[in-house]
Amino acid sequence: MYRFFIRPILFCFNPEMAHHVTMSILQFISKTVILKKLFQWLMVGKAHPKPVMIADLTFPNAVGLAAGFDKNASYLDAFALLGFGSIEVGTVTPLAQPGNSKPRLFRLIKDRALINRMGFNNEGAEAVAENLKKRKNKNIIIGGNIGKNKLTPNEHAVEDYIKCFNILYAVVDYFVVNVSSPNTPGLRDLQEKKPLTELLQTLMNLNQTKPVIKPIFLKIAPDLTEEQLKDIVEIIQTTSIHGIIATNTTTSRRALQTSVIHIDRIGAGGLSGEPLKQRSTEVIAFLRSRLPKTIAIIGVGGIHSVEDAEEKILAGANIVQVYTGLVYEGPSLIRRIVNRLARY
Repeated sequence: MYRFFIRPILFCFNPEMAHHVTMSILQFISKTVILKKLFQWLMVGKAHPKPVMIADLTFPNAVGLAAGFDKNASYLDAFALLGFGSIEVGTVTPLAQPGNSKPRLFRLIKDRALINRMGFNNEGAEAVAENLKKRKNKNIIIGGNIGKNKLTPNEHAVEDYIKCFNILYAVVDYFVVNVSSPNTPGLRDLQEKKPLTELLQTLMNLNQTKPVIKPIFLKIAPDLTEEQLKDIVEIIQTTSIHGIIATNTTTSRRALQTSVIHIDRIGAGGLSGEPLKQRSTEVIAFLRSRLPKTIAIIGVGGIHSVEDAEEKILAGANIVQVYTGLVYEGPSLIRRIVNRLARY
């Protein structure tokens, strides 16, 4: 139903407008018992989830929603309808910011991909924390993806991450340190060995002062070289963070079916979706071969089918996250992946 009826209608709107329309409808459905049941029967189907324990957290199932879909934790109960075991909110910055100018989200339909340059648009950490307190569904694991404000210079970036950590600590189950978005100027410089080690060690030290230690994950770019990935492995071992999310969007435009003219017209931004699938799986396999099993890996990038998700698990991921695949394949994708990964 989604691919043949709903998706063509949504694709008549620009991508950002389609997102808001979809989420408003889901939010309305989530507040009505009869509509919830009807939606789950027609669009989602019956799931047979199997809990997964990673980083001392028990995830209801192995499929999560990647950061970027619910930046302000505004639609948690709506996304719960789709069967996710976890939802990652954000990226959240200390202060509210509008993000980059529109248009900033683009479809590459031939490639089943998206390009975005959203720029960490969000309402700020305090507002997100308040939204998280209001959620009704308490069974889903919540991740807080945190970053720095655009106007914060890199030499003061650690302070922004500390602020977000302190504000969100009581309302999220785990944290994700985002230094890999290509849409905040200079942010990826924080992936270099020295600043990244300092940032993660500072957050881990702060974590130790809290009543309960919350798992900290690092989200990395798919564009890192082998030497940089080796540095990431060393940083994880040095700082003792709990896991890694592989991967964020890519700046690469190689081997796309969409015309070069159209790509050039779109301009800068991070590419997600099917073209990212192979590279993200390669990064997962590289990291798993060099990290102990106690370090969790969340696989994300180009998952459009149960086979794609299974590849990530076989490469070494513990659980997976979906983003662009949800746009192209619809809500039933979640149930299908949940049921397939329950075999593992």
